[in-house]
Amino acid sequence: MAADGSAQFTSVQAAVNAAVAAGAPATVRIHAGTYRETVRIPAGAPPMELAGDGPERTVIVFGNHAALLDPASGRPFGTFGSATVAVDADDFRARDLTIANDAGPVGQAVALRLSGTRAAFRHVHLRGHQDTLYLQGRDSLAWFGDCAVEGTVDFIFGAGTALFERCRIHSLGDGYVTAAATPHGRRFGLVFRDCRLTAAPGVRAVYLGRPWRDHARVAFLDSVLGAHVLPAGWHDWDRPERRATAHFAEAGNTGPGADAGARAPWAHRLGPRQAAAYSRQAILGDWRPYE
Repeated sequence: MAADGSAQFTSVQAAVNAAVAAGAPATVRIHAGTYRETVRIPAGAPPMELAGDGPERTVIVFGNHAALLDPASGRPFGTFGSATVAVDADDFRARDLTIANDAGPVGQAVALRLSGTRAAFRHVHLRGHQDTLYLQGRDSLAWFGDCAVEGTVDFIFGAGTALFERCRIHSLGDGYVTAAATPHGRRFGLVFRDCRLTAAPGVRAVYLGRPWRDHARVAFLDSVLGAHVLPAGWHDWDRPERRATAHFAEAGNTGPGADAGARAPWAHRLGPRQAAAYSRQAILGDWRPYE
C-alpha cells in the first residue's frame, strides 16, 4: 500500500480489512509516507505484520485524546479509545515504522494499545506524551527490540507483560517512565534490558516508575540511565501501602541516573542470581519473536 495511490490501498486500515477478510496470515507492506488515520486490528484477525520503510519514512499518526469527544458517540474517547493503533488480535508484528499520537500534552493520548498476546515490534518508534504505550491486556505478552518509546507521564503503562531489549526510552518532560498494573501473582511485568534512558534538554526529574495498581512489577537491567533519572528512582503514587506489593527492581545499570545511594528503600537491588531469573526464556517462554 502507498499514500500516493501507487499501490492497491491508500490507507492502512483498508489494507488491514482486506487481510482480515482473506483470513490467512498476511504482511501489509506500507511504503514511505505519513498515514493520518486510526488503525484497528480486530480480535480474531489472522496473524498479521505491518512492515514499513523505516521509522523515519513510514509514519502512522493521529491526534485523539481521552477528553476529546468521539463524533460517532458524542462521548469522550477515554484513554482506551484514544489509540492511534489498537491491536486486539494475537500474533501481531510490526517493523520499520513509527506509530504516533500528536495530540500533544493534553492528558492521556495513546499511540499504541495492545490487548492481544504475542505482539512483536522491531525498529518501531512510538511517539506521544502521556500514556504513549498502553499494554492493556492482562494476559498480553509483547516484545520490543531496537525500538524507541517517548513521552512524559506514565508513557509505558498497563497490565501486560513486555520485554524491551536495546530500546531507547526518551522522556520529553519531567514525569514517570512506567505505570504498571501487573496482575497479582504474575512473575513479570515490564522488563527493560540493555536499554538507554535519555531525555530532552531541560528534563531533570523523571522517576523510573510508579505503581498504577497493587502488585506492579518493573525491572531495569543492564541499562544506561541518564542524569534525568531522580536519585530516588521510584515513586509510590502517594499510596504508601503499595510499597509492600510493588516489585521495582534494578541490576547492572550504569550512567549518572543509576546511582543506588539514594534509591527508594522499598525498591529492590538484584544480585546476580536474581537478575539471571529475568531471562528471555523465562519471560517469553517458547515464543521467538523475529528471531
